[in-house]
Amino acid sequence: MIKSMTGYGKAECELSDKKIIVEIKSLNSKNLDIYTKIPGLYREKELEIRNIINKYLLRGKVEFIMYYEITDVSKSTNINATLVKNYYNQLKAIADDLGLETSEQLLQMAIRMPDTLNTDVNEINKEDWVKIQHTIEQALQQLDAFRVQEGEYLKNDLKSRIQLIMDYKNQILPYEKARTQKVKEKINESLRVAIESQDIDRNRFEQEIIYYLEKLDITEEKVRLTNHCNYFIESIDEPESNGKKLSFVSQEIGREINTIGSKANDSDIQKIVVLMKDELEKIKEQLLNIL
Repeated sequence: MIKSMTGYGKAECELSDKKIIVEIKSLNSKNLDIYTKIPGLYREKELEIRNIINKYLLRGKVEFIMYYEITDVSKSTNINATLVKNYYNQLKAIADDLGLETSEQLLQMAIRMPDTLNTDVNEINKEDWVKIQHTIEQALQQLDAFRVQEGEYLKNDLKSRIQLIMDYKNQILPYEKARTQKVKEKINESLRVAIESQDIDRNRFEQEIIYYLEKLDITEEKVRLTNHCNYFIESIDEPESNGKKLSFVSQEIGREINTIGSKANDSDIQKIVVLMKDELEKIKEQLLNIL
């Protein structure tokens, strides 16, 4: 099973006087990078929130957003007049610089800015915090389920591309036989010329044969390529997602493809090698988004 590092989760809960909404997004990253946006009332709980996220997510660029909506109208809400004026003056200065007409819209914008409304609640209720923690975990579980679903799509895509590489490898065989025959004819022609000139250096001739045989033989590379591709498929189906392991295996696949290309000495085989490299590059791009 593999998991994507891209995911999204959302959960909410109802408290006595407000509704808490939690949203979590994740993108690919080499490490776990957490960005949080938490209301001032709950900012003291940031470390606990980060610890909860650490338990569920291993890697990825994570954006955690928590906000609330007041549901109990009886709760007294005060406007932070000083802060609103500060926001308004800054917005008006920007509008004046741009030559825009100011209006009451600036005041509406200023009131929507952070921390302009203060409620009487200054302490976090323990029971409420337990509910909030549960809500955060629900959002993380939803994100994880999203990652699994995306991982399934990635797995099918990767398997299909590995199969394409295997198919391309099998297409090399007929060209390989034809290439070997051409080389044999070339060696025979060289031998005929040498005999006619009565100038035969047998040691040199044997060295040339060995050189061509080693230069042409790609059997070992094809066997290793097959083994690496099979191991890649096995690793995809392992219980734990391991993008780094798959990346290492893909590097080995690339090494064998490159060696086949360097030994090919044949335009038709080179074309197939280019197709294999193209599929491998697409695989590597997909692996960047795997946990």
